[in-house]
Amino acid sequence: MQASETLSKNLQSVLVDLIELHLQGKQAHWNIVGTNFRDLHLQLDEIVDAVREFSDVIAERMRALDCVPDGRSETVSDTTKLPPFPDGEVSTSDAVDLITERLTATVNNVRAVHDEVDDEDPSTADLLHGIIDTLEQYAWMVGAENRTPRKPGFERVARVL
Repeated sequence: MQASETLSKNLQSVLVDLIELHLQGKQAHWNIVGTNFRDLHLQLDEIVDAVREFSDVIAERMRALDCVPDGRSETVSDTTKLPPFPDGEVSTSDAVDLITERLTATVNNVRAVHDEVDDEDPSTADLLHGIIDTLEQYAWMVGAENRTPRKPGFERVARVL
């Protein structure tokens, strides 16, 4: 199968966001400071590893469909939909919000192209499903760090014996 221009464009869009997410995840990993540093530092490595693998899967799928993936730095910076990551040190609580936002933005882009991809190539759409599932799970897990419960917690009631 040879991909249409639309399929190629959609996969390229996913590819650049995955590459950018990988780079921003490493930027956060290197520069976070504060409470729960070690846990977030390690979690960011887990996310970066998964996202790097996803970018490779998408690029190789593009080649299988006779597309030419473009992961050059200038292409990524010029075409990513992710907002830039701040420079310098970043508090862990800010990094949680920044990474959650970028995970969500990447998922939103994958979802935005999904239906067109599925119309032309359901096999590739299946790859996108896996990416969505994993990135949404990471967004939930990272974002939970800064969340407060929706309902007040149970208060302990003193028992009179």
